[in-house]
Amino acid sequence: MGGFVVLENVLEDNELGRFLIKVNTRARRLTFRTREDAIYVTIPPGTTLKEIKNAIEELRPRLRVARKKHTHPMIDLNFRIDTEFFKLSLVSGQRERFLSRSELGEMQIICPPGADFTDAELQAWLRKVIEEALRRNAKIILPPRLYMLSQKHNLPYQSVKINSSSGRWGSCSARRTINLSYYLVLLPKHLIDYVLLHELSHTREMNHGERFWALLDELTEGKAQALRKELRQYRTEF
Repeated sequence: MGGFVVLENVLEDNELGRFLIKVNTRARRLTFRTREDAIYVTIPPGTTLKEIKNAIEELRPRLRVARKKHTHPMIDLNFRIDTEFFKLSLVSGQRERFLSRSELGEMQIICPPGADFTDAELQAWLRKVIEEALRRNAKIILPPRLYMLSQKHNLPYQSVKINSSSGRWGSCSARRTINLSYYLVLLPKHLIDYVLLHELSHTREMNHGERFWALLDELTEGKAQALRKELRQYRTEF
């Protein structure tokens, strides 16, 4: 059992950290959403603190896994990204400020000798610098690949946008606007193509019905479900 400390609309748990509790008059049941800063709990009116605690204990194993997924590794001299389309390393330099060397698919951050990587503001800044590099790379890599697959399979789209979505790899609107997360460049090439083909399939089938999966299966040589399963091993973040 975890130890609880309760503040106004906030519940602190020794193991899982902070729970932010919000009453929603339309809610029929308790719902939990794990974010980086806390676990957000939506409750129906009249829910007691005991009911909330009981729900947390019942869901503790699953919440533990979800919380771990939202805990970022520290970005320091040991931090590496080494994927097919993006490689990142941090090295110690001599100057008293941060420098970066960046080219397509590769980035090196040169750090001051006395950098304090435990500083939260530094971690946030480093993450922002890396995310911007991912965005730049994604804008160069993804649109041409999408266009090539669109032409190859005769699945036209209206436009493509690169975003910072950390909840989904991509989406396709009814107007055939395709949105792609820049985290895609952290995937292996065959999974990038799977996501692009998934969204292109929505230009013809705007749902996930049998015809959609039949089309995607045709485009992936019968591997749609296997690729879907493999993709679940990856996260839209680093």
